[in-house]
Amino acid sequence: MTAVKLYPPRPDKVYLFGTCLIDLLYPEAGMDALRLLEREGIEVLYPQDQTCCGQPAYTSGYQREARAVAAAQLDLFPEPWPIIVPSGSCGGMMRKHYPGLFAGTDLETQANDVAGRIFELTEFLVHVCHLDLEDHGEPERVAMHTSCSARREMGLAETGPALLAGLGQVELVEQARASECCGFGGTFAVRHPEISAAMVEDKTQAIEAAGAQCFVTSDCGCMMNIGGRFEQQGKSIKGEHIASYLWRRTS
Repeated sequence: MTAVKLYPPRPDKVYLFGTCLIDLLYPEAGMDALRLLEREGIEVLYPQDQTCCGQPAYTSGYQREARAVAAAQLDLFPEPWPIIVPSGSCGGMMRKHYPGLFAGTDLETQANDVAGRIFELTEFLVHVCHLDLEDHGEPERVAMHTSCSARREMGLAETGPALLAGLGQVELVEQARASECCGFGGTFAVRHPEISAAMVEDKTQAIEAAGAQCFVTSDCGCMMNIGGRFEQQGKSIKGEHIASYLWRRTS
């Protein structure tokens, strides 16, 4: 039986784990996540020494290397505050796989503590902040893509759509392949490019067929993959991280 996640009262302080893709390619998504949290009266601390969660090595079968990368993150969160991750992929790695990765080691207790304090951003905004949004944007038809890790590892298929539903001028369209993988899968797209390309082709066709003017996701890897395919197709449908989309329409 799967344990039910218990949600704490709204804290005064949280840590933000920014993720590699946000840090290197989409820093505005990290800043917008920070702004959303601060607007809720929460102080956000961003440990400067954070790097990768270790997922690329872990999903490629290199457990020793993944453990070394992940171990470097554990000391960054010494206070008992929630750790907010604007990515279901990295959040899933830290919450679901850190306990097993460090089982039987000297870092087991510390890893379990960190794992227990991990919250994906949309999860935290919905279940802890109970975010109430006032939409200042123009009417728009939007498709939501929830990553496989957020949907299946973390059980968060509803939190992103719930936030978009709180925007009065947004029509959330239902795509035919909403629950399917976009084909990114981290190193999967590198090791199996032909399969990945076919999967993202299906995804873009479904989003376009639903009549979406744009798409929103909480994982930058998916956003890069889907948005890149739309660009290759010469289509005007753009992607945006949900943190940036929410901030832009409500600030």
